[in-house]
Amino acid sequence: GSFEFRDLFEILNNLIHYNRVNSLFAILCAFLLFVGAVAKSAQFPLHVWLPDAMEGPTPISALIHAATMVAAGIFLVARLFPLFTVIPHIMCLISLIGIITVLLGATLALAQKDIKRSLAYSTMSQLGYIMLAPGIGSYRAALFHLITHAYSKALLFLGSGSIIHSMESIVGYSPDKSQNMVLMGGLRKYVPITKTTFLVGTLSLCGIPPLACFWSKDEILNDSWLYSPIFAIIACSTAGLTAFYMFRIYLLTFAGNLRIQFQNYSGTKNSSFYSISIWGKERPEPVNKNLPFLAINNNEKVSFFSNKIYKIDGNLRNLIQSFITHSDNKDTSIYPHESDNTMLLPLLVLFLFTLFVGSIG
Repeated sequence: GSFEFRDLFEILNNLIHYNRVNSLFAILCAFLLFVGAVAKSAQFPLHVWLPDAMEGPTPISALIHAATMVAAGIFLVARLFPLFTVIPHIMCLISLIGIITVLLGATLALAQKDIKRSLAYSTMSQLGYIMLAPGIGSYRAALFHLITHAYSKALLFLGSGSIIHSMESIVGYSPDKSQNMVLMGGLRKYVPITKTTFLVGTLSLCGIPPLACFWSKDEILNDSWLYSPIFAIIACSTAGLTAFYMFRIYLLTFAGNLRIQFQNYSGTKNSSFYSISIWGKERPEPVNKNLPFLAINNNEKVSFFSNKIYKIDGNLRNLIQSFITHSDNKDTSIYPHESDNTMLLPLLVLFLFTLFVGSIG
């Protein structure tokens, strides 16, 4: 026996050639190896941990979702590709799990309000593409998309961190509010560098040429047509959903006007928090009356480009302002602001890689 991949493949080929291995045993071994990759790379049905993994700091989320944890399972499948190719049943299973994950991740991303959770389900969908590729015999395209997606998704996650940082100047440290896209809007005026880099990451993930993900995703879609027209139709349709949910994130965050702002407010009316659906319809959720956050007229509707300004009650504003550091030379802004150079430098580096790494590959 051996743990070296090359020796392992040679031993397996000899065993199969001389009919010295039970086919069911070989299928079971390959299946168990694949299940490990499914869990590690958040494939259906072992995907539920991935959205929860983004609860930590945004740079950690960028690493988890782009280059470290989720890459391990995909890389294992690619390295074991010669083993899987001699077992057709496992190849069919790999492609089936991949295409299910592609569609499931995209549909879940459509309905999220949390910007990081939306990007997490986007990662799940893109990992489905990467898992689909080895299943259809295109492991090189899988590794190519793994690299290009890593740059684009790391750029998007660090961009979301910059957005959250800018929102915390208004709502304070509150992930439920600072990551809620319903409360954003109009940030293009306040965070122009973040907006530009986030737009490039969005376009790349949508497969717009000549950005990074265009080259790798195009190769996977092209190979899927050669494997199965049904799989190809699902993969291409989901590529359209990718463009939809990514621009939903971008427009909710940067387009329109800021939907939350400090204002003196003291009211006695019952308030409701209206969440936004992907179709622009309001959905009321009751808010604790003892901690009023938003006062929205029950007759008002929330849309992607709403000009309404939602009010924060005076007590919460005073509580938040107590944590704001005042400077003797500068006035403290109650509006979102661009991040400092420490946060912007990684964005600009990833911006350049997203522009050129696909062409180089």
